[in-house]
Amino acid sequence: MGRVVVLIVGMVLLVLGAQGGIRLLADHDNAGVLRWLPGGFAAQLGCFAAMTLAGAALAAVGGANVRRSNSGR
Repeated sequence: MGRVVVLIVGMVLLVLGAQGGIRLLADHDNAGVLRWLPGGFAAQLGCFAAMTLAGAALAAVGGANVRRSNSGR
């Protein structure tokens, strides 16, 4: 169960980070979930990039763990 949760959290972070970063690049005033973050455009874009990378890493680890746990069935 925990392996699936890691996969889902990773996918959610990946989607939110990538979508937010693209939105921020298209419209610098629309920071979405990070509009509260001080530091302006650069800080918000950096956080979206970090969120995307963390989500990709978590999704990769979670996906590998889920595949490994289901291979014996």
